[in-house]
Amino acid sequence: MTTEANQKKYLKIYENELTKIEKRILKLFENRFPDSLYEPCKYAMKGGGKRIRPFLVLCAAKAAGGKFSRVYNAAAAVELLHNFTLVHDDIMDNSEKRRGRPTVHIKYDVNTAILSGDSLIATAYEQLLKDCSNDSKTIIDIFTQGIVEVCEGQSLDKDFESRENVSIDEYKQMIYKKTAALLVMSAKIGARLIKDSKEIITAVSRYAANIGMAFQIQDDLLDVIGEETKFGKQIGSDLLEGKKTYLFLKAFEKASGKDRIELNNFILYKGINKVKIPLFKEIYQRLGVIDDAQNEIKLYTNSAVKQIEHIKNSEARNLLEWLANFLLGRIK
Repeated sequence: MTTEANQKKYLKIYENELTKIEKRILKLFENRFPDSLYEPCKYAMKGGGKRIRPFLVLCAAKAAGGKFSRVYNAAAAVELLHNFTLVHDDIMDNSEKRRGRPTVHIKYDVNTAILSGDSLIATAYEQLLKDCSNDSKTIIDIFTQGIVEVCEGQSLDKDFESRENVSIDEYKQMIYKKTAALLVMSAKIGARLIKDSKEIITAVSRYAANIGMAFQIQDDLLDVIGEETKFGKQIGSDLLEGKKTYLFLKAFEKASGKDRIELNNFILYKGINKVKIPLFKEIYQRLGVIDDAQNEIKLYTNSAVKQIEHIKNSEARNLLEWLANFLLGRIK
């Protein structure tokens, strides 16, 4: 599967399908009134991103023996849901940028952002129902559970900002709910809409859980070592907001002396001043936690690929393997 020709092939499939989903989503907000509600919705959805969740819906459907075209509405629904969470998260985190653009509440105002987020989730249910047939209750239950878990994850994330002691296990539970759960939901829905196969649903769900964990730890890492133009938000924003990321928690386990004092002050003052971002990056490098994070990302990614080894549809299996490696950055 790892030949250069196949890499290009799967990248092309990914790009083509994303274009289709993008057009489908933006069309949802055309000819709707009032503009004061739907223009901010359209703005939120034009922000770009990797669109991992809708593509995962498509791949899971293919793994279950279906065609992409059977689940396009569901794919749009999970992306609408994801962006609903981003709009509201940005308000809670006082974020000024998302994917290199002003966040919805900065471009418009907080009330408009809250309402447009609510509209995104309502539209998500509207689209999901279009792909449901006989067993709509099961699909709606899976979708709703995804929302419940991402809300729980966001709540834990905010709780951890004020808590002095957070373990890495607790952090992993939080990022599972905040990030991985939506990927699991996407995979389950994609497969379940095609076939009620416990074997396939379990395989794609475990795959999604692992790439979700890898993706969030990589997001933590990029907040420290990424390029702002590519990352789409200010580098070091997690440090400024007082977020106890994987890197911070690993550093706290290892630190002593002056490093320990700096990390304790981070907890005490719930974050740092912008001028200290380079210092924290240097602490992370010296303590080896950047390497720790990279190793953890690779472990989760490799585990994800292992989960799908027995999927019979080779095209779906290869697409999922390609996606895992693409997200890790092994394939450019």
